[in-house]
Amino acid sequence: MTYEELRLIFIVYTAALLPLLIILKNKQTIPSWALPTYLISLLVCILGWELWFTYGLVDGLPVNMRRSDALNIWLPIHINWLLNSLGDAGAVCLGGLWLMWMSHGKDLAIFKEWRWSAFVVLLTWCIGQNLIVELFLYEDQLGVGKPISWAPLTPLGPYINPILFEYGDRTVALQSQIPWLIMPIFLYKLVIYLNNRDDKRRV
Repeated sequence: MTYEELRLIFIVYTAALLPLLIILKNKQTIPSWALPTYLISLLVCILGWELWFTYGLVDGLPVNMRRSDALNIWLPIHINWLLNSLGDAGAVCLGGLWLMWMSHGKDLAIFKEWRWSAFVVLLTWCIGQNLIVELFLYEDQLGVGKPISWAPLTPLGPYINPILFEYGDRTVALQSQIPWLIMPIFLYKLVIYLNNRDDKRRV
């Protein structure tokens, strides 16, 4: 096993499990909307793209044909979609909401109504982390000649998938970026809805 493979395995399991442990440990002190947001985000990530990308359901290669044997052993295909979705929902979605909160002086009011300055933080985080993942974590799984499946949150699929830019011998294509252009909008609207719903219940 190479250092890069070991690093990838560590990051995937940490991103999947650590946020969940933090949520469970602090469920009495986190906002009431945090756990539902996490669970709904998890479901959206699973059904929106991770299942499709893992199994190559529509005109894509399954993940076990896009990566090394060592990674297939330590990140089995039948839990790959779940590990990635747990990381997406926890580290990315809840992590992005935490960054919004921190960048706005820990003001919970940003979760009650849409604020563009807060949304820009969330959008930048979601796109930025995905670029890092594509360039430095999953570069061997998403390269040219390794098509990923069409999915509901990547409606253009592999059919309209131009390369956006190149970094050395690595490429960033449109298809894998689209979910993280859509997800921040859905996520922010979801949090505002759940937060205001909970406020009304407390009245």
